[in-house]
Amino acid sequence: MAQGNNKKLLAKKIRKGDRGYPIATIAFYGPSNEIATKVVCAIISNNSADAEPIKKWFSSSELRKSEPVLRKVLDFIDENEANTVSMVEEIIGCPHEEGIDYPQGDFCPECTYWKGRDRFSGEMVH
Repeated sequence: MAQGNNKKLLAKKIRKGDRGYPIATIAFYGPSNEIATKVVCAIISNNSADAEPIKKWFSSSELRKSEPVLRKVLDFIDENEANTVSMVEEIIGCPHEEGIDYPQGDFCPECTYWKGRDRFSGEMVH
């Protein structure tokens, strides 16, 4: 596939808008708001279901432009027959998981950029 095709295919799925369940959600995470080192895609089967299955991809380089990773995200969406695809282009927080990578209620010791920041706006809240 030509360079950029997977990003275009993903954008096309997103532009289709709400087409019902199952819904695939895509979110990017990184140590700051400049580089996405983790992408998570979750499938929501109906309005009362938890997100399941969930797949995560990690890298030390930018994932929002990674054609191989975007191909894997597209394959995951297709395998789970998602009718709707929703994605936040911005990085929405640290790639480490509270309660798994660091204690619940604490800030990530590795991603100091996010300490005291709203993960959606990037604005300081503390």
